[in-house]
Amino acid sequence: MGIVGIVLIVAAVVVVMIIGIYNGLVQKRNAYKNAFAQIDVQLKRRYDLIPNLVETAKGYMKHERETLEAVINARNAAYSANSNAVANPGDPGAMKALAGAEGQLNSALSRLLVTFEAYPDLKANQNMLALQEELTSTENKIAFARQAYNDAVTAYNNGRETFPQNIVAGMLGFQPAALLEIENKEERVAPKVSF
Repeated sequence: MGIVGIVLIVAAVVVVMIIGIYNGLVQKRNAYKNAFAQIDVQLKRRYDLIPNLVETAKGYMKHERETLEAVINARNAAYSANSNAVANPGDPGAMKALAGAEGQLNSALSRLLVTFEAYPDLKANQNMLALQEELTSTENKIAFARQAYNDAVTAYNNGRETFPQNIVAGMLGFQPAALLEIENKEERVAPKVSF
């Protein structure tokens, strides 16, 4: 039993260790995918609110057609970028495209909400007030979901980069996941929705 037994025991320990590392990496990968799914839920909620916001504003803002169209175009671009990100959460290209599209949407929404100030009747409209409250709530939920996603991605990336997990991750094709970060300072500010 001497050497052969020792080799078999070492091989068994290595196999069990690899299985444990693999399972841990899969759990962490699934955690960040689940966290992204929570972002997706909130983004879809936001995308659904925007057309209602624009429709409510249309009647009051007849001279702001360009601003309203910019919001709808930015919403459609963000929706498309989100669909691509949902197909492959963690992909650096998809996360960068989503962050850029969301930044453009935030910017367009900010411009729209600033123009509301010029329309006192619109500011007093109960539907508009309710939509703004929903949008504010959704923005907060998106921020929390983004933080949870980035935390899960960080845990996954740390797990795949530390020794000896990095060896197993490399052998089994575990790719790094990208954080969902907003790149410029202007995009880091959520649209202001207060009157």
